[in-house]
Amino acid sequence: MRIIVNGAWRETEGAELSAVLEELGYGEAVVATAVNGEFVAAAVRAGTRLAEGDRVEVLAPMQGG
Repeated sequence: MRIIVNGAWRETEGAELSAVLEELGYGEAVVATAVNGEFVAAAVRAGTRLAEGDRVEVLAPMQGG
């Protein structure tokens, strides 16, 4: 399936957000996620189904001062 991840088209085998994150190398990383502009909490990623053309945003926290 083709989805947009952080603005770039990606081909993925995963059908759920958690599987796509694992596939992209974010497995145990602490990140914030959104699908089609809606925040998705870590607790519900495994149940969040993706469809062709969905927009996924993955944001890592930054430290600074």
